Amino acid sequence: MTTTLERPAAVVVPEARPAARRRRRPSRRWVTSWAGIAVLLALWQLAPNAGWVERTFLPPLSQVLHAWWELARTGELWDDVQVSLQRSLTGFAIAIAAGVPLGLAIGWYPLAAELLSPVLTIFLNTAALALLPVFTLILGIGETSKITIVVYASIWPILYNTISGVRGVDPLLVKSARSLGVGPVRLFQKVILPAATPTIFTGVRLGGAASILVLITTEMVGAKSGLGYLIINSQFNFQIPQMYAGIVTVSAVGVVFNTLLRALERRFSLWSVSLRTTR
Repeated sequence: MTTTLERPAAVVVPEARPAARRRRRPSRRWVTSWAGIAVLLALWQLAPNAGWVERTFLPPLSQVLHAWWELARTGELWDDVQVSLQRSLTGFAIAIAAGVPLGLAIGWYPLAAELLSPVLTIFLNTAALALLPVFTLILGIGETSKITIVVYASIWPILYNTISGVRGVDPLLVKSARSLGVGPVRLFQKVILPAATPTIFTGVRLGGAASILVLITTEMVGAKSGLGYLIINSQFNFQIPQMYAGIVTVSAVGVVFNTLLRALERRFSLWSVSLRTTR
């Protein structure tokens, strides 16, 4: 009796190419993202030099960078950055400390929502800058009024996203945890907070952006230091390159601030990140 040996079939690994393709995607996305910024900066340098716009009102990027370097070298820029960050971070921290617990309470307890939602809706639809004269009259023109306006502007996105995050928790998770005998404290700690964390951090990032934007506007109106004062003072003195240097610094601070908050979000919601990557 003779036996024939069949040639083994080639082993095909269908995931090899997609995996390699997935490895290339982050670098390609990085290049694409920076390409848009590079085009914008090139247009900024080219447009004034080519006469497309008036150089007096939009200096070339190289001139703005030179003004930025001079402000940084003399220390004036860093002093203004430090003052603005101190005001913004103080108000932002107070907004988080007040907005997150209040949002958790309103989202979890129906009675709290019924009592507070109408009042909060009124304040939500009142612009922060519209209340700037009120804060100035009551609290003066010092640091307290500036920090208070930052708190008022940044607390609303934090508060409402926290409420939305708590109300958006899957009821089946809550019901399952209760059926297993989980108490209210452990339920809140192990189910509600983890499920609501991504939405809460969305509000925190929106609040962080609001804290910087409102502060800059406030510093333009009534301050003698800070990035907003640097921008408006440069405009009044027709130091246009210094004005754009201040604007660029505000943008850079906002980008760094948002990047740090995104890193914290990934740190505190690892389960959500892993879920998205497996899809």
